Amino acid sequence: MTQFRTVLLTCGLPLLFAGAAHAQSTSKPLLTLQMPALPDPVPVTLNPATTALLVLDYVEPICNSQPKCKSQMLPAMTPFMERARRAGLVMAYGTREPNMSKWLPEVAPAPGDIKIVNIAQDRFYNTDLDKALKAKGITTIIMVGWKVSGSVAYTSVGATLRDYTVVIPVDTTTAATGYETAIGFYQILNQGNGNLTNAPLKPKAPTLSRTDMITFQ
Repeated sequence: MTQFRTVLLTCGLPLLFAGAAHAQSTSKPLLTLQMPALPDPVPVTLNPATTALLVLDYVEPICNSQPKCKSQMLPAMTPFMERARRAGLVMAYGTREPNMSKWLPEVAPAPGDIKIVNIAQDRFYNTDLDKALKAKGITTIIMVGWKVSGSVAYTSVGATLRDYTVVIPVDTTTAATGYETAIGFYQILNQGNGNLTNAPLKPKAPTLSRTDMITFQ
């Protein structure tokens, strides 16, 4: 980027050539690429003593404007959270300051749950989330919330960079369009310590599962 900007500032001729090249390139047909098919979600069995459920942005301002949040995500999330609480999982919540009091009542924090005010999509960035989870002996994070191509994807990267194993139930997160949703899941599996084959519970990597495929033992 620095070299390109320097050329434009020091000489007008390269810009002329660049414009001609661009005109030629735009006359060619666009290249269509087929994204690899996503692997199916897989069953996993988790230890409640070392597993946390991290809830991202299940809040009224977002879910009221995103129909899929309440019509698709919430029906899967509500019974799953009940199971997770009965199993004794650590519960953690992350959203921005204006939304911290606006959680959907079906999945709202209970007294004693971890609550993180975030300033970035990665909930680990410049917060005490990692410290709070490690203090409770957490090594695995189930990550749910809006949206898969935003906060869920970036927080999953933040988690694996800090050596957590991540499980994402595909029915508890989505995005506004099918394109965003597919890209989000692919990005999650294709991160640094990726898991493109979706091997169940690859250490310090993400796994795609589903709420009815997750058991606690």
